[in-house]
Amino acid sequence: MQSPFSFIVKAYNERRYDNIKEIGGVDFITSVSKEDHTASNRFATVVEVPLKYPGPIKKGDRLLVHHNVFKYYNDMRGREKSGKSFFKDDMFFVDMDQFFMYHNGTQWNAHDKYCFVKPIDARESVIYKRGEEPLVGILKHGNAELESLGVHEGDEIAFEPESEYPFYIEGEKLYRMFTNNIMMTL
Repeated sequence: MQSPFSFIVKAYNERRYDNIKEIGGVDFITSVSKEDHTASNRFATVVEVPLKYPGPIKKGDRLLVHHNVFKYYNDMRGREKSGKSFFKDDMFFVDMDQFFMYHNGTQWNAHDKYCFVKPIDARESVIYKRGEEPLVGILKHGNAELESLGVHEGDEIAFEPESEYPFYIEGEKLYRMFTNNIMMTL
């Protein structure tokens, strides 16, 4: 069974929500709200690729998906429903614009117009800054368009304000951005 245009996926670890953290050998529930987008699972396993899909993603690869893919919603009468991505059983459709990165078993790769930037610690200056250097980071996962422009993974870059969309990938905080959010290399 294949979809003409969408990937068919299952939630990674077979859970729609990633709201349990182990601390000292004890599982703690970090959120009980199904509306909390930060608690929804962001990782999916590819079950089937679209018909005639020519790209690099294969069955079994992992996708970093939009937070709405696996979420439950309440309809106008308060009944719990699955979102528009739900297919059947524990399978979901994921369109090309609903995922940002894929893992091919070896490494993570940015998809299409997306890139990922690792924030850097605040630098010493006369201006007080908390935690991270504002609007500056290291390009961790680039894309073909950035490469063609001479912006490479590992480059220190500046990005537009309000373009930071945080993800935690293998314990590392990364900002998902679009190619056009990258303003310059430093």
